[in-house]
Amino acid sequence: LALVLPVSAAAGMSWQGFRRLIGRSYADVEVLSITSNGGGISFSADTSIAECLVIAKKNDANTKENTGRFASLERRPRDMMQASILAQAIGGLEELRSIDDGPYGGTPIIAGEQRTGEVMKLPVTETGDIWGTVRLQDGSVAQTAHSLANSELWLPGESERSILPVAHLSRIGSRGWHDINIAGSGGPFTRTPPSPTATYPALWSHSARRETRLLCEPDTELRVKRGLEGRAAEAWETRSRSHINRDFRFNSQPLTAAFTGARSIGGRAWPNVLFDDLRFDYVFTLWMNSTLGMLCFWWHANRQQSGRGTTSISAIDSLPILDLRVLSDDQLATAERIFEEFRDKEFLPAYLADADLNRDLLDRRVVMDMLGFDEDIYLAVRRLAQKWCAEPSVHGGKARPRDARPIPGDS
Repeated sequence: LALVLPVSAAAGMSWQGFRRLIGRSYADVEVLSITSNGGGISFSADTSIAECLVIAKKNDANTKENTGRFASLERRPRDMMQASILAQAIGGLEELRSIDDGPYGGTPIIAGEQRTGEVMKLPVTETGDIWGTVRLQDGSVAQTAHSLANSELWLPGESERSILPVAHLSRIGSRGWHDINIAGSGGPFTRTPPSPTATYPALWSHSARRETRLLCEPDTELRVKRGLEGRAAEAWETRSRSHINRDFRFNSQPLTAAFTGARSIGGRAWPNVLFDDLRFDYVFTLWMNSTLGMLCFWWHANRQQSGRGTTSISAIDSLPILDLRVLSDDQLATAERIFEEFRDKEFLPAYLADADLNRDLLDRRVVMDMLGFDEDIYLAVRRLAQKWCAEPSVHGGKARPRDARPIPGDS
């Protein structure tokens, strides 16, 4: 089997059946992707979206373990000769780093005397788990994200790992309705401009001006359609203060999650997230906008388009987040104090997280004051921020401002 597919095949929920099929029926799986941005992001000649090349062999009864080899190429081969040399270099690699080996990066691909990418092993399961090891410049970022999704904080430069409970969002809270079921053709509401006295406020669309602070005001008023009052009341029961960015442009938007002062419905860009304990809203907002929270979102998201991570409504359920249920009352109280400190602070776009003074301070507060780790862990998180911001799938090829220099972790 050899297929050229969109990179969404590696992480998209709609492609989970395909990944199950590969995990169940194929072996010797090889997946190649390209880390660069722009015109060289695809293998096809006539597309501009990120693609991956999936190669596999039909398995037999003796296949007991299915581990794929995932190669991230720095750029697309220029011609057949370069492609042949690159294929030989990848095929000649024997001792490969695995996603479970810790934050030491993948095995370098050396063609001639040049480094042309990395290769990493990843289990290809029958459950259709995401293939997060695509489009990687530095494999240690993916290894850290994988460890974190499995409740281990194992950071680049740290030889020891720590326990940090993480769980799927659906086990801690729930999400609101799909926007189509709220104000679509069959939904109980119509949308109008915002009003300070709106009965049914909603945070619906993106706004660069509004979304630089953790505290965001609703941008839409919902009006109940005649005859659908009961359905509207049912939808209104899903309102909350926590909202998650469904279409996160890392290279222009600062927020992974937003907080509305009053409970509101979430719309197309900002589905809402509901928790039984309202104190969780503060922790969720802080966590999702810290480096560790953004990393979890990036790992789980579909990274098909440069500088952008998207998620479907259904995929929000399996988003790995900090397990808020294990936090003590003191930690929850600390989170509320931290939120009040940061609610009106301005944040830079996510791809500048390593140069953002407020993001740096938020990392310190979350890692040390809320979670109780020491300064070495905080410094390692800031090192991780530099690595993550350098990923092409994060910055999307966008140039950094001249004054946006990484903040030394010990500043």
